[in-house]
Amino acid sequence: MGTSVDVRAPDSAGADLLALFVAEPALPLPAAAGPLGERLGERIAALAADGELTGAPGQTVLLHLDGELGARRLVLAGTGPAPQADADALRTAAAAVARAARATGALSIGWLLDPEDAQLLDDLARAIVEGVLLGGYDPARWKTAGRSPGLERLTLLADPAVAGTAARTATVCSWVNRARDLANEPPNDLTPGRLANDVEELAGDLAHVRAETLGPEEIERHGMGALAAVGRGSDNPPRLVVLRYEPPAAVDGVHLGLVGKAITFDTGGISLKPALYMEEMKGDMAGGAAVIAALGALAELGIPLRTTAVVAAAENMVGSRSFRPGDILRAMSGTTIEVVNTDCEGRLVLADALWYARREGATHLLDLATLTGSMVLALGDLYAGVFGNGESWRDAVVDAGNAGGDHAWPMPLHPRYRRYIDSAFADLKNHSILKEGSPPIAAEFLHEFAGEGPWAHVDMAGPAFLMRSRGDYLTQRGGTGYGVRLIVELATRLAA
Repeated sequence: MGTSVDVRAPDSAGADLLALFVAEPALPLPAAAGPLGERLGERIAALAADGELTGAPGQTVLLHLDGELGARRLVLAGTGPAPQADADALRTAAAAVARAARATGALSIGWLLDPEDAQLLDDLARAIVEGVLLGGYDPARWKTAGRSPGLERLTLLADPAVAGTAARTATVCSWVNRARDLANEPPNDLTPGRLANDVEELAGDLAHVRAETLGPEEIERHGMGALAAVGRGSDNPPRLVVLRYEPPAAVDGVHLGLVGKAITFDTGGISLKPALYMEEMKGDMAGGAAVIAALGALAELGIPLRTTAVVAAAENMVGSRSFRPGDILRAMSGTTIEVVNTDCEGRLVLADALWYARREGATHLLDLATLTGSMVLALGDLYAGVFGNGESWRDAVVDAGNAGGDHAWPMPLHPRYRRYIDSAFADLKNHSILKEGSPPIAAEFLHEFAGEGPWAHVDMAGPAFLMRSRGDYLTQRGGTGYGVRLIVELATRLAA
């Protein structure tokens, strides 16, 4: 059961835990404190004087109440200096409150907000819902003991005008967390076939959405030699999963194509990965998870934009039938590809998926993939790099990501990168042996299969799957759901 989100008047909290943002310095308290500030002023001033309450980013201080506003406890959540309290700082403070609720066994949170600035209130409501729902996510679904029951209700004590924003944000967050569930699923459970079955069930629950799965025979029949080759070494054969969202009264002239890499487990194939941290490779399908969940969010929100999601799902395993360095593959486009490194399999499956999506009529293409380790070296676990065949579409994707909370950074793509993947034997090769420019070279490879029209590639290797806390509202190891908020924001703007 998820966390419900509602909006009520400040005098009707009825929550286990009250929460309040506190900037640095902690005093004076914000106007949202209302009567609590008057009743608890001396206690709060003493905590500030002793240095226990500073308003520092992510700091929480817990006070016990005497039933004021129907609550047992109050949490003061630090956002840092007011001029620097951006959306991430607010999300981080809200996530800290969610953790405090779990530690105290609280099942409901009532958040006090200042109703004076309508636009600010809208931004605050969105940040609180994201911080609590995303920061309170529990990846330990497979633990058999010791799990807390989880938060049941988040109530914003504010003007009812923010109810729409709160509800919309809660819907998007629920899909972000569903993408995280997919990325965290163990690979012995989430095979390409199981992923396809899950997507078909999901489509049955959504209005104006239908699903189609291409199995191994259909993949071969469509000439998808790149996808087929990557999945050939596994006993769990590949799938091409297609979701079509066709809402009534969709905007004219725009058909968004979403393409996701879903390598449900990646050994690297014959170009075997090191054993250390190989278990993280269950998250190599995070791009596919984001595309699936984002389309679900668009459908639930009723965004009037025709959208097709194409997810290339395969296991990259070692076996007698595995594809090899030196193999030459023929992609769906007819392009021949020399395999130089079997651990560069993501761009191979995306090649066929991109071509298929464009053939399905997508006017605007966007692919998401955990593609290159070099992008992690360049941008860490906070930003994804975005490439594109035109600056306007690339920048639209970057802007949507940053506005939605999925940080993105524009990256260069230049025709001369193509020389790195020239092959003496085929039309191109899937990797360069030179240790230079790995992310743009991978993007240039994908460019060959993007067809005509706007296309952008999001290399989300860093922020998609965390090995450790990121130090903000995403403290849990595993999938982050990166890309869902980006896509929802982008689609909303395209449909406007």
